[in-house]
Amino acid sequence: MRHKVLAILLAIFFLVGIVGCGGYYMVKDPASGNVYYTTKIKDEKGGAIKFTDKKSETSVTLQNSEVKQIPKKEFKSALEAKEAPESKEAPESKPVKE
Repeated sequence: MRHKVLAILLAIFFLVGIVGCGGYYMVKDPASGNVYYTTKIKDEKGGAIKFTDKKSETSVTLQNSEVKQIPKKEFKSALEAKEAPESKEAPESKPVKE
């Protein structure tokens, strides 16, 4: 019985270690509404977090944020998504000759 409990605790420890290492995150700044994507988050003093946004390759530090772990597929599609093109004006119509 004792060995079984020890084996279960050891398995849980390794599972948490594997899941806790790495990952894909979507970070939202509630103040500005900006959304960032990263693979590594560092806790700073005072509850702030620091990370590198993978879309813009810039270092970001946020005091207040919402962090959500996301699947790799969602992370990759967010990085590949291109901004929507600006509204294009309709091409000028040519008069039809009768």
